[in-house]
Amino acid sequence: MSATALPLARRPVAQDLAGGRLHLSEGPIDLVIDAEGPDRARALAQAQAAFDGLLASLVAELPELRRPLDARPHRLRHPVARAMLRACRPHAHLWVTPMAAVAGAVADHVLAAMRAGCTLRRAWVNDGGDIAVHLAPGERLDIGLVTDLADLGPGGALRLTYAQPLRGLATSGRQGRSLSRGIADAVTVLARTAAEADVAATLIANAVDLDDHPAVVRRPAVDLVADSDLGALPVVTAVGPLAPEEIESALSSGAALAAEMRAAGLIGAALLSLRGRSVAAPDLRHEGLRCRPS
Repeated sequence: MSATALPLARRPVAQDLAGGRLHLSEGPIDLVIDAEGPDRARALAQAQAAFDGLLASLVAELPELRRPLDARPHRLRHPVARAMLRACRPHAHLWVTPMAAVAGAVADHVLAAMRAGCTLRRAWVNDGGDIAVHLAPGERLDIGLVTDLADLGPGGALRLTYAQPLRGLATSGRQGRSLSRGIADAVTVLARTAAEADVAATLIANAVDLDDHPAVVRRPAVDLVADSDLGALPVVTAVGPLAPEEIESALSSGAALAAEMRAAGLIGAALLSLRGRSVAAPDLRHEGLRCRPS
């Protein structure tokens, strides 16, 4: 998620949801958390303690977090801010700011706090669709998959197992919570951490695009969100009719970047979706991903 701002807009919320899940929310950070195991209650209490004050700490570092990666080093103090930078650094050859990893890094941070000193079979932190997962040996977790962020109905299912080294999942696209430079309906990425999945999903979604296409409407990001980390870069605001070959071309552009990231060991897999067509990189059956046929 390439967030555009982290405003201190609402009072913190902590409440129990159906099934005993914990909901923590402040400003744009919106977490749904759960765990299974003998130390569940302690883990949830530790999640809330890690969440308290987190938004204010990140807001204090916004000037640096909104700055693109370049030759000048970023001066960051909070561990979440540093994790954001760390996840983005391998992608410095592309235009990216640490904000591209904010939701995933928050999820990773809260999950790490839950695990500290606790015995848990399974645990997860869902930050608006960017998910950090813990699995004990022999455990697995099924996660619903969205292939169109304008329609949040399930488009398939993802099964994570302990044997896989993948513990983070993120979804990005032009109709998600943040501005996008591409036209993807949804890009879901599996990676070692949620922060790594987050930045990769953002960048791959940007790459699902058609240059100078009359059906693609763009505006400078700052026209939509005055303090956007994207500045004057154009973002997609609407997409008109596309021919089948144009859909394939846009998906191929994104899939090529996903393949590069996988070859470099930065992601485990990606699923790219546009106008009812989905492309996997690589064959996601090897990652336990089940999707409706496109």
